[in-house]
Amino acid sequence: MRNIRKPDKVSLFLENAEKAASGTHLLREKEKLAGRIMELVKKDEQVYCPRATKLEKSAVAGLTALADDCSLATVTIEEVSAAIAETGSIIIMCDDGGAKTAQASLLPLRHVAIVPREKIFASLEDFFAKVSAPPPASITFITGPSRTTDIELELAIGVHGPGRVDIIVV
Repeated sequence: MRNIRKPDKVSLFLENAEKAASGTHLLREKEKLAGRIMELVKKDEQVYCPRATKLEKSAVAGLTALADDCSLATVTIEEVSAAIAETGSIIIMCDDGGAKTAQASLLPLRHVAIVPREKIFASLEDFFAKVSAPPPASITFITGPSRTTDIELELAIGVHGPGRVDIIVV
């Protein structure tokens, strides 16, 4: 009998996010986050970042074209609330006026999600077992770039959300 090793949560998440057409990046050191962001974002791109967490602040440290409003940005960079390994999905949770945060992940053409390893859950069930009661006012699930088809079944990318999603696991 052969011993088949199951992938760990991080590997499974990255594999499934790639299958959903997200760009994936694994960083072993948080200190390299700003450098990776500089590789992903063009100098002239308008970037929205809430800068509410240490990771968000360090991620945009080298950027100069920061927008104060997500509606003015072409790229959003934010730390997500969680990620699901079995689907490759990222999760944005909002409470008390957090609708702006949900918009930030959906309005700009590109979304760069920062995912700390400890926020990756094996399954949706594992995630909901950890969500506090009462649940947040809004939970947004993002699995790859926005996709839709028209009546003739022509696929369109980025119509109802970002056309490109990059995920950086730190």
